[in-house]
Amino acid sequence: MQRPIPNKLFFKIGEVCEITDTQPYVLRYWESEFQALAPAKNSSGQRIYRRRDIETVLRIKQLLYEEGFTIAGAKKRLEAELTRLNLELRTTV
Repeated sequence: MQRPIPNKLFFKIGEVCEITDTQPYVLRYWESEFQALAPAKNSSGQRIYRRRDIETVLRIKQLLYEEGFTIAGAKKRLEAELTRLNLELRTTV
């Protein structure tokens, strides 16, 4: 079950797993497959996720598990959505 995203700047992988109801190995695999999911790493090498990373994880999960996309199809859809969003943001500024 998905939890609300707490109002914080950074999240550890365990917190992201709880919020998104996914496993760490799934998140690491998605990072290798989806360019949009690229959390930073702290000085000790641990992944540090931001709110937008969690939102991306939730969207990937929705595309794969609810909408039935393949990894390749989800990549294309997510890239198209992010491109469209970036274009919309540029035109409103």
